[in-house]
Amino acid sequence: MTPRLLEEYRKEAVPALVKRFGYKNLMMVPKFDKISVNIGVGEASQSPNLLEDAVLTLRNISGQQPSVRKAKKSIANFKLREGMSVGAMVTLRKARMWEFYDRLINTAIPQIRDFRGMPTNCFDGHGNYTIGLREQIVFPEIKIDKVAKIRGMNITLVTSAKTDEEALELLKAMKFPFRRK
Repeated sequence: MTPRLLEEYRKEAVPALVKRFGYKNLMMVPKFDKISVNIGVGEASQSPNLLEDAVLTLRNISGQQPSVRKAKKSIANFKLREGMSVGAMVTLRKARMWEFYDRLINTAIPQIRDFRGMPTNCFDGHGNYTIGLREQIVFPEIKIDKVAKIRGMNITLVTSAKTDEEALELLKAMKFPFRRK
């Protein structure tokens, strides 16, 4: 069974992008490569159970086991040593990626307080879009009474687009909730 948004991408977004940019080959049309979700836990050196909470949060949101990230350098001012656990991340591909994107744009993002749309200036110059969420409780999988601490996360939508303009058109075709001007 293919995800609903993958079908929508194939039937609506691809023809719209071919028409807009005049691609000669369907393989030139930009697509989602992966979605990366990252939670930083700076206080993990003092209390390790905060890192376990972040890993559990990511597992509930993504449906797969996240990897624990370790510090690459020692920084004395932050009481951080090389090799200490500082966060967790998960990379979603294929069907899980499409299902997560569906939940992100239809359920989680509209739950953001005072939401007026996402900015269009969060591209990195290579066609990837990164957003930061301040609370993990916007996802319905997270039970508010079980959350030890409200923490944010970074979500990066990695596309095969060569430019930010192509990536912006791809996200607009996939109904990403951008801010209206």
